[in-house]
Amino acid sequence: MTRRATIARKTSETDVTVTVNLDGEGKGTISTGVGFLDHMLDLLARHSLIDLDVKAKGDTHIDFHHTTEDIGIALGQAVRQALGDMRGIARYADVAMPMDETLTRVAIDVSGRSFLVWRTEFPAAKVGEFDTELVREFFQGFATHAAVTLHVETFYGANAHHVAESCFKGLARVLRTALTVDPRTVNIIPSTKGSLGG
Repeated sequence: MTRRATIARKTSETDVTVTVNLDGEGKGTISTGVGFLDHMLDLLARHSLIDLDVKAKGDTHIDFHHTTEDIGIALGQAVRQALGDMRGIARYADVAMPMDETLTRVAIDVSGRSFLVWRTEFPAAKVGEFDTELVREFFQGFATHAAVTLHVETFYGANAHHVAESCFKGLARVLRTALTVDPRTVNIIPSTKGSLGG
């Protein structure tokens, strides 16, 4: 079973290509034109063990909104496509992710149903030139198009960079667990319905 996919998304605002290998080694080749987002996506690849190739060009002369959102959408689509019928996956995972003074809990159900619960606030509006409100836009795009139920809650945190990093690392670790194929259930779809989605 090869769990790989490439998604190309081109609009008047962005040109994004994302390739994933869900059974990779955590290698990231990231070029988005947004330095902070490159850093977050590199963390995502490293800690999820998903090989991730992201190339993006966007209207960053306006701001980073379209680029960030569209990468989240394309990454979600790539993960969803690579999963196929989701046969054998663990499906559920949660983690409490510390990052220095910050603690964020992330929980996922790879259910085929899209939902995001976001209970994270940032102590600053920007990290460098990056608007911290765009972290939610990325997660919304990802959750919607990966067709996962995703809960993200930051309990506390005083540094906006650390808050964002705890969210991305938390997502990485739940993906690492939930997308793993259990050898005991390799031919079984993890649902009493016999299918996932809808």
